[in-house]
Amino acid sequence: MIKKFFFFILMIFFFNAASANYSNLAYDYSFEGIDGAKINLDEFKNKVIVVVNVASRCGYTPQYEDLQELWTKYKDKDLVIIGVPTNNFKQEPGSNKEIKDFCETNFGINFPMAVKTNVIGKEAHPFYKWAKDNHGIGAIPKWNFHKIIVGKKGKVVDTFASFTKPSSKKFIKIIEAEIKN
Repeated sequence: MIKKFFFFILMIFFFNAASANYSNLAYDYSFEGIDGAKINLDEFKNKVIVVVNVASRCGYTPQYEDLQELWTKYKDKDLVIIGVPTNNFKQEPGSNKEIKDFCETNFGINFPMAVKTNVIGKEAHPFYKWAKDNHGIGAIPKWNFHKIIVGKKGKVVDTFASFTKPSSKKFIKIIEAEIKN
């Protein structure tokens, strides 16, 4: 009975990701930038896009350092990182100005950052709803620093839970493979 249950759950995950019809691509979405400019994903066609929901009062906040290093190393090789601050997990209570100042002062962040945004639930940003609809429940952030990798064709390639560091071999391997595509 337990084997059947796990098989059923596995099939749901596989079916969700495998049945994606992608009537839209990531390029159909944009974020309001923390600096006031709009972040249009269509400006990043033929690039690998990593969208990460972030927070300044989280145990995973040190991942900002890894994200900045990744950005510095690969930004000229068709990689874009977009930080999406959220208070959905009650760890980003600050204003957009406070978030921007924190990121720049503590981690030297200079990759694109969105304004504070909902990433889960009915009020989730349309990009996150699209990722869930097309990639399955693995695209839903369970906590801060959940990572969604969008390939050069505008589709979700993979997602990573919060505990996977942006400097992990598995994460880097997928980024480099997608850059080469």
